[in-house]
Amino acid sequence: MPKQILDVGNCVPDHSAITQFLTSKFDCEISQTHGPEDTLSMLKAREFDLVLINRKLDRDYTDGAEILKQIKADATIADVPVMIITNFNEHQEAAVELGAMRGFGKLEFEKSETLEKLKPILG
Repeated sequence: MPKQILDVGNCVPDHSAITQFLTSKFDCEISQTHGPEDTLSMLKAREFDLVLINRKLDRDYTDGAEILKQIKADATIADVPVMIITNFNEHQEAAVELGAMRGFGKLEFEKSETLEKLKPILG
């Protein structure tokens, strides 16, 4: 059964690139949301194996860490693995402090380190 991934807050080109990257490496299906409301609603309606949140949401440039905080504060969905998508190390560190797994940046798709981060979840 394919792993279920929720991609949050990425523009169409980035969502397409993420989808291409993940589906070429793993047996997975990617769904997309754009903000806090639809993300939390989707997470409560379906089970996901991984949530990928853009550091700055394309829709309104909201900080993706705000959605991360809301996910981790809700006991019904807090256990789902979450990664922030950003090339900036300081934002990765801040996300880890909020309960996320260490994520990756859009410039790191083909790096072996990115695949190693994803294999335990998407294997």
